[in-house]
Amino acid sequence: MTKQLSLFTENKRGALKNITKTLKAADININTMLSNDSAEYGIIRMIVDRPEDALKALTNNGYMCRLDDVIAVNMPDDPGSLNIILNALDEGRINIDYLYISYDRKAATPIAIIKTSESETRAFLEGRGFTIADEL
Repeated sequence: MTKQLSLFTENKRGALKNITKTLKAADININTMLSNDSAEYGIIRMIVDRPEDALKALTNNGYMCRLDDVIAVNMPDDPGSLNIILNALDEGRINIDYLYISYDRKAATPIAIIKTSESETRAFLEGRGFTIADEL
């Protein structure tokens, strides 16, 4: 299972820079990152090369953060690839909490990052022939 770091930060100038500065100081590489905002706070989701170390570094710098399990589904770079994954999940009646697209640097193909609270999702997708990435 891929570990994703989720953290909350104030929605203000320099907030992302301070997060990346903390990770840089700890020699942690960001593989993918998604930033969502609201009026006052933002949620940053990222997959890094050393998630436990990133959690510690950010927590020590005052950030509220946690690690979540997400599923990284390899997909071809073809029209409709994401729809095929979503159809399979719908047929399995698996609810998606959120989803975003990342990129497999080694294979040069997209990856769907999926968060679901249903524990059987990975096994279900593998049973349907999808390949799950454990690292990005």
